[in-house]
Amino acid sequence: MNIAVIGGTGLIGSQVVKKLEAAGHEAVPHSLSTGVDVITGQGVAEAVAGAEVVVNLTNSPTFDDASLAFFQTSMDNILAAAREGGVGHVVILSIVGVEHVAQLDYYRAKVLQEDILKAGPIPYSIVRATQFMEFVDAILSWTTEGDTVRLPTTPLQPIAAQDISDIVAEVAAGPPLNGTLNIAGPDVFPLDELGRITLDARPDGRTVVTDDTAGMFAVVEGDVLTAKGDARIAPTRYTDWLS
Repeated sequence: MNIAVIGGTGLIGSQVVKKLEAAGHEAVPHSLSTGVDVITGQGVAEAVAGAEVVVNLTNSPTFDDASLAFFQTSMDNILAAAREGGVGHVVILSIVGVEHVAQLDYYRAKVLQEDILKAGPIPYSIVRATQFMEFVDAILSWTTEGDTVRLPTTPLQPIAAQDISDIVAEVAAGPPLNGTLNIAGPDVFPLDELGRITLDARPDGRTVVTDDTAGMFAVVEGDVLTAKGDARIAPTRYTDWLS
């Protein structure tokens, strides 16, 4: 199967390409570095030409309200090129519970991306993942002041990028879901506890203080960012990933 992976040189995209190739598919990575610009449209038609499946793993460079325009324009350009090229399946990666956090511009932008795909003319699959384990260090840095990290008790269910890539590759190689698959790591942690576990394993002199007003996750209500119901649970545990 010929699969175009747009955003195929990033954290998830590069692994998806490798996994698809290992499974015998022809997976071609595309990104700005290969001459594909999803905002101007440059190179998009050429990238999807001949592809049976397009996996769109591009991401907004900012998390503010500019992310809405990014996802609107990029999806319009990719879907138009995919339709012209006869693509039969488009896959995107989104966020578990994203529709419940309208207070955050980026989350509203990801909902917009999903809605554009659902309303489009091409069969589709949406893979929604919980927070990446690889991003926990960045989350801690956002609320670090000196030697103190302030974190709320928001429940998170981190998942490893390797597990996400496995499932995205599997979905891309399969029939369109015309729906959404939720995926998550095996364990739920309050974010402040997750911070303490991380710093215990990788001490750097910082300590965690619980502060339910700190950082972007403070606006999240309840456990909406954790998996529910028939979500697929990935195998990698955070403590194992840390070690």
